[in-house]
Amino acid sequence: MATSLKNLSDYTSDHFPDISDKRFGLVVAEWNRAITDTLAQGAYETLIKHGANPDNIFRNTVPGSFELGLGAQLLAQHEEIDAVICLGVVIKGETRHDEFISHAVAQGLMNVGLKFNKPVIFGVLTTEDEAQAWDRAGGKHGNKGVEAAVTAIHMLGF
Repeated sequence: MATSLKNLSDYTSDHFPDISDKRFGLVVAEWNRAITDTLAQGAYETLIKHGANPDNIFRNTVPGSFELGLGAQLLAQHEEIDAVICLGVVIKGETRHDEFISHAVAQGLMNVGLKFNKPVIFGVLTTEDEAQAWDRAGGKHGNKGVEAAVTAIHMLGF
């Protein structure tokens, strides 16, 4: 569903599992750091709001969105990590680099989740410009970090 049709921060918490003993890894890209920090804050606050223990949330940074796959794998390989939430921003530029990066990140994160049989969440904004990214990082379309945390919680109850 297009973000313009649904606010990323709107969700129902009906049937959420108990996450008080779950451990979450956040992997946050440093590229476009102001935006990714806002996404990470949304994810963190959502996890806490729904019962996660702050001591069970581990934040790690990687240089850019391309590196999210390896960062996710390094966390997911630990049995004590129950879910990995990956947050980044890929903004279209003058070349097609965004297409290659976005595809590689999506494929890489999917592969990590399947390899380790645990939720690895794609919380990556892929936007035309910086304004669209801010609209999805707490702006008029909500916060993708919130959506990513909610997705992780849902998947832990699957």
